[in-house]
Amino acid sequence: MRRWKQFFCIFLVFSLIFCWSGNKETSYANTLTNDSIKAKEQEIADAKKAKDELQNNLTSVQEIKNSLEQSKADLSLYIEELDASLAALETKIAELNQMITDKENEIAVKSAELEEAIEVQTAQYEAMKIRIKFMYEQGGTYYLEMIFGSEGLGDMLNTADYIEMLSEYDRNKLQEYILHSEFVALSKEALEEEKVLLDEAKVVVEAEQAAVNELLLEKENQIIAVMGDISQKEQAIEEFEADIRMQNDTIAALEKAVAEERARLAAEQARKYNGGVFAWPAPAYRRISDEYGDRIHPILNVPQFHNGIDMAAPGGSDILAAYDGKVVAASYNGSMGNYIMIDHGDTVYTIYMHASALYVAEGAEVSKGQRIAAVGSTGRSTGNHLHFSVRVGGKYVNPRNYLG
Repeated sequence: MRRWKQFFCIFLVFSLIFCWSGNKETSYANTLTNDSIKAKEQEIADAKKAKDELQNNLTSVQEIKNSLEQSKADLSLYIEELDASLAALETKIAELNQMITDKENEIAVKSAELEEAIEVQTAQYEAMKIRIKFMYEQGGTYYLEMIFGSEGLGDMLNTADYIEMLSEYDRNKLQEYILHSEFVALSKEALEEEKVLLDEAKVVVEAEQAAVNELLLEKENQIIAVMGDISQKEQAIEEFEADIRMQNDTIAALEKAVAEERARLAAEQARKYNGGVFAWPAPAYRRISDEYGDRIHPILNVPQFHNGIDMAAPGGSDILAAYDGKVVAASYNGSMGNYIMIDHGDTVYTIYMHASALYVAEGAEVSKGQRIAAVGSTGRSTGNHLHFSVRVGGKYVNPRNYLG
């Protein structure tokens, strides 16, 4: 019985030593398996694969330019096809930016996980040093003394069993330490691969944004070249006037559809414009590049009525709903590009043209100041800006009469 108590005390002491790190090590000991190692190895492989895919899927601006070469003969077709390529690039950039955000969050989590794993590894190492020191100080005769000092055969057999149990405990703890050390090493490697992937994603975003800027410049140059060519000036003016007619026809058709819908509604249900001041629809605008009214067209150099205000603003900056209303159109048009039209009641409408992205759909109810789109240069546009128009009673009016 004395021997049993002695070995029980020894076993208890070393159990406490190996559990020195507290709940953290106990948690890892219960959950860390070869599957955990395999999972880390898979994380590393996935990160390397994702990095290769990022590099292999970089947009080739030259390929896009080559594919558009034949459509240059038809400016309208060229603009539509180029805008479609730009839309795909903008979507890709948005996905990459989301990936960057997700990776930054993952890296924060994995950094904390690695720090915790290193703490457990250190605690295991310190516990093993204590155990090895004890074994060294006691020497190899300790277990022999315990066995030969047994009080009879039964006590000796019990002692041998307890020695084997303690040895097995040592072996298990050593195996845990080896497994955990491998897990720590793989965690460090996985974290480094995630950081490399994050850096690569940031580089790719910059490259894709450069591709967008290059295509926008290509489009601007092509529009200016075609519309500014004196030999084609008459045709360009006709095309421009046709574009304006197409714009007006589109807007008029939308107004007619809304008017017919209103006619079906009871008078008390119809939307009413209460005369409030409009919010500036492009709060990031840097300058007004064109005012409402008669002007000389900057490319065609002919008199032309400008039916809105052009607000030069950074690409991707917010376009806001000028006032409460209902979206009656959120679509693409070869002349207006991506555009939105909002019904504010009493035949008052606002129109927002050339957006790079639309955030609302037809039928949506919007409130004053709500983000509805992003500034861009889609359609017949030669630079990032918002063309903002106001129509009342089926006619364009000066937007400044409604803006604060």
